[in-house]
Amino acid sequence: MPATVVLGAQWGDEGKGKLVDRIAEQATWVARFQGGNNAGHTVVLGDQILKFHLLPSGITRKECNLVLGDGMVIDPWVLDTELKNWQESSGEDPRGDRLFVSERAHIILPFHRYLDGLDKKIGTTGRGIGPSYADKINRIGLRFGDVEEVKDNDEWYESTVERMNASLAAAGCQDRITKEGLTTDVNWIWDNYSSCINNTGLMIDNALKMNEHVILEGAQGCLLDIDQGTFPYVTSSVTSRGNASHGAGIHPGHIDEVIGITKAYITRVGNGAMPTELLDEAGDHLGTVGHEFGTTTGRKRRCGWFDAVVMRHANRINGFTGLALTKLDVLGGLDELNICVAYELDGKEILEMPASATALARCKPVYVTMPGFPSQTLIEWLGIAKKANDEKLGFSILPTAAQQYIKRIEAIVGVPCSSVGVGPDRDATIDRVE
Repeated sequence: MPATVVLGAQWGDEGKGKLVDRIAEQATWVARFQGGNNAGHTVVLGDQILKFHLLPSGITRKECNLVLGDGMVIDPWVLDTELKNWQESSGEDPRGDRLFVSERAHIILPFHRYLDGLDKKIGTTGRGIGPSYADKINRIGLRFGDVEEVKDNDEWYESTVERMNASLAAAGCQDRITKEGLTTDVNWIWDNYSSCINNTGLMIDNALKMNEHVILEGAQGCLLDIDQGTFPYVTSSVTSRGNASHGAGIHPGHIDEVIGITKAYITRVGNGAMPTELLDEAGDHLGTVGHEFGTTTGRKRRCGWFDAVVMRHANRINGFTGLALTKLDVLGGLDELNICVAYELDGKEILEMPASATALARCKPVYVTMPGFPSQTLIEWLGIAKKANDEKLGFSILPTAAQQYIKRIEAIVGVPCSSVGVGPDRDATIDRVE
């Protein structure tokens, strides 16, 4: 069975965790392939709200194996906290049983967090992601598979501490690394994770050869991709389809289905241009009704109308086979809905995003306007979704204006919606009926 890739199609925070948790019911493996604890996945199970930063969203499915893949940078202390929280709520410690950490994944150390905390320009999470990826590219990072080799190596500790402290001093950081502290940290990592460090790419490849269902779970979104995003206001990894197989340690021929997750509007956290950003009552409505605060940082998200220019770009990069439209319910209660179909840049209308961040900041949105639809309570939306799926009604159960909105997005982007989310609960999703 080919692998399914789930990707963010905007600036992240689109609801990937909810979808992965839902479709993981039919999967035997869920693997993260990039990023670190700068990601945030929220899964709502009735009254229980679960928030993950490193653990794949499939963890709620006890029969599902979990992989932190080759392309990730992992903070072992954050992971330990998540595992303890999961064990407290579920009674399970999955390490070495169904949770496996790639031997090729890089480790975020205190040094990386110190450096990242100096950022005042990009608006990073300060979690050490960028500096860890920088060490990876500079070929000086520490991988989980190398811990056993260096944990008793005094020469490695001395040279590493010297290098790290020189970098901290050059960056104007007052924090310092000690040999004793680094030794303690590395040995703690080995003691806590040696049971689950593995050749995860081989494990996933074998699972696919056995016709098992594998989900490759992305973090952040296409517009935060280091190459294809709104540089320099991006993350430090390749967030798109091209890295899904590579970051998981398998070849791209394994991938068949690519689901792009997109909100029915758009949000962004951090700095950088966002042409459809709303600073009016409509923006307040989206932020308040949509509870738009970052899972990882708690920062308020910037909200705007749906941007089809962004989505066309994301689709060109990723080749989506379907869109999972989330948070349609949040639009309920607005009299009019706008969809951005083009930009005006320096007096000319353009249909594609400019590569330059300064040029993007000068872009003005060109909208088509559509009628709004009534608001519903979350309980009412959940009931609508359950009725739609139980009776195979699909999107036809939605208000006419909501159906028209979905069809317009499909037509503009050129990709069908495979599902529509109408609330945070796992079951508040309506599947498409052909």
